[in-house]
Amino acid sequence: MWQLEYPWLLFLLPLPWVAWRYLPAYRESRSALRVPFFSAMSHAAGQEPSRGGAVGGRWQLPLNLLVWALVLLACARPVLVENPIERVQPIRDLMLAIDISQSMETNDYRDASGQRADRLSIVKGVVRDFIGERKDDRIGLVVFGSGAFTQAPPTRDHASLLILLDEVGIGMAGPNTALGDAIGLTLKLLKDAPEQEKVLILLTDGNDTASAIPPSHAASMAHERGVVVHTIGIGDPEASGESKVDLKTLQGIARITGGRFFRAGDREALKGVYATLDQITPHQVKTLSHQPKRDLFWLPLGAALLLLVAAHSVAAIAGRLALPRDTRAGQEVEG
Repeated sequence: MWQLEYPWLLFLLPLPWVAWRYLPAYRESRSALRVPFFSAMSHAAGQEPSRGGAVGGRWQLPLNLLVWALVLLACARPVLVENPIERVQPIRDLMLAIDISQSMETNDYRDASGQRADRLSIVKGVVRDFIGERKDDRIGLVVFGSGAFTQAPPTRDHASLLILLDEVGIGMAGPNTALGDAIGLTLKLLKDAPEQEKVLILLTDGNDTASAIPPSHAASMAHERGVVVHTIGIGDPEASGESKVDLKTLQGIARITGGRFFRAGDREALKGVYATLDQITPHQVKTLSHQPKRDLFWLPLGAALLLLVAAHSVAAIAGRLALPRDTRAGQEVEG
């Protein structure tokens, strides 16, 4: 569709009529030679005097009015409004913190075919499916063992995120478990994020043994900064040492930050956890729409110029044809 950016200019259409109706006519005095017998002389010579302004006199007025209307239409700036372009902007940053300590190589999970697999392989498969369903969220990845490291900052480039997820290996961050440091690193990554909502999903199969920041203190910092932490425990609470998951600490982290705690004993339970997280953290995006406009003022302006050129060309040709034959011949001889 098209529209006028300055439609009020069309109210100036009657301006020429107002000027003609209310302004005095322009008059100019010139010196002239009056010949009383001019008509008799012209008749005797067989020539009729030409009348200035007679050429094109009939269509000069409508032409001028049409040109005025076209110029005014160009000044009103007609534009073609094209189809809107929509851009989706996320309003949430979603961080995944995955434990890759040595205990994640325990083969107590079964994959889709029923074969035994280590915990990290099952977690990575479920996380891949979860990321695939979050097309409009910015997602980041933090891995932690003896220390916490940024595998991927928050991004909407999920293809690159999945490649970085595949590169995660057991023990590459050290054999121990640093829950508090993982939360602290996430808070640092989300510090300057403009999104309104910030969510951390923390998955571990062990208890905190290597954090510089106690998990409870890190949880309090997350609460102060508006970061909700959902915790997932997949280890054995009856185990000993590093392999024992501290369910009480994970529950406390979730409670302090307003998140939820989940216990995932096998692959299907882990998939159920992420399905639940998908429900309690629904897609929320802000859609920005922009309608491009293409200027069309050159069309009426070009039409007005073409009309003027054509009118003057026709007037010049008609004026030349209106000259007496002898006069034209004389002009040709002189030329």
